[in-house]
Amino acid sequence: MSSIVIEPKRLRGEITLPPDKSISHRAIIIGSLACGKTQVKNLSVCEDCLRTIDAFRSMGVAITKSKGIFCIQGKGLNGLRKPGVKLYLGNSGTSMRLILGVLAGQRFSCELSGDASLSKRPMKRVTEPLSLMGAKIRGSDGAQFAPLTIRGGALRPICYETPVASAQVKSAVLLAGLYAEGATKVTEPAKSRDHTERMLKKFGADISVEGLLVCVKGRANLIAKVVDVPGDISSASFFLAGACISKGSQITVKSVGLNPTRTAFLKLLQQMGASISWKYQNSKMAGKGYNDEAKGEVRARCSPLKGPTIAPEQIPSLIDELPILMVAATQSEGETAIQGAGELRLKETDRIKAMVSNLTRMGADIRSCGDDIIIRGPSRLAGTTVDSFNDHRTAMSMVIAGLIARGRTTIKDIDCINISFPGFFDTLSRLVC
Repeated sequence: MSSIVIEPKRLRGEITLPPDKSISHRAIIIGSLACGKTQVKNLSVCEDCLRTIDAFRSMGVAITKSKGIFCIQGKGLNGLRKPGVKLYLGNSGTSMRLILGVLAGQRFSCELSGDASLSKRPMKRVTEPLSLMGAKIRGSDGAQFAPLTIRGGALRPICYETPVASAQVKSAVLLAGLYAEGATKVTEPAKSRDHTERMLKKFGADISVEGLLVCVKGRANLIAKVVDVPGDISSASFFLAGACISKGSQITVKSVGLNPTRTAFLKLLQQMGASISWKYQNSKMAGKGYNDEAKGEVRARCSPLKGPTIAPEQIPSLIDELPILMVAATQSEGETAIQGAGELRLKETDRIKAMVSNLTRMGADIRSCGDDIIIRGPSRLAGTTVDSFNDHRTAMSMVIAGLIARGRTTIKDIDCINISFPGFFDTLSRLVC
């Protein structure tokens, strides 16, 4: 795998970001289960989403691309066929967990596998509720780890309380609930991103949301729609945080997703004192309506920051942005306390260990205590050699750290960035000066 050398630079300019990965996964999945031709504009073609496309093609769904628009010829809820090969999902936890929900309702068996990293990630949080609904799932350690074999069939609705706030767990149960006779209900301990609920509503599912409770009624007839995927706010977070901590920096991100369950990162930066603002381009969708996704423009420029305290209940809405927030915290006045971030240990790598190790090497005052992270700043970072730990968000966070460090920073094994953001360095090159 390759490495890159980063030198101190500021960020200035205007960019658009690649399509939102989470929304793209759901467009492929729900479009495949709908009747008719779903057209998806601006679909993500990162490695993870391509795994989801390959999986549904293996189950008989025609997915083509013409003039930048993906066309998904949906087969309806019961139109999928048994794949001739096992479904290999690479590094994509979203693909595996959501597809398990779909397969729970199919009357055939199927094997799912992934790479070495995905095979270490916990799947019981999904296989357990799906088993309660009637799916038969086998895998190591009681269906905790891939490879997994699932035999679907007639499902029964359940009322399930998730042990952690997880959009992937919630989505898997809701997708399985489409195949159950009656109402399937999911309650979370905190609000996770709601892209599945919004898209199911758009496609005609009978779904309702009350606070932390989501209810879907089974056997709905999903109808094909046109989906326009906004830019990925999680991908934008690296550049936005970088602009806030790099002297002389000022950037604008256009047409980026501003789903209310995804803007906690922007609000936290504001609370830290960042000069950051955003406005909606489709104001009708900016509120609570469960239709299309809100999108807009975000502006950020360098400004002094103060370290925040991030409580455990905030973690689910910040989970993808926590690595780059750790970088920002090294440049913030005072103490940053990130509490109860254990979910970071269950990602593509142990992101707490990875970020503490890398930032310590660069001279940051950072330590972990269990699942809590304490950072004292501001620290003057120094260039050195750091490791991606084969994790895309760790890699991109360390690139931004390199932009504000003295000297040269070498980040090893950066090919993993293609998992979520194949054009990361092209976008970076348009901003650095």
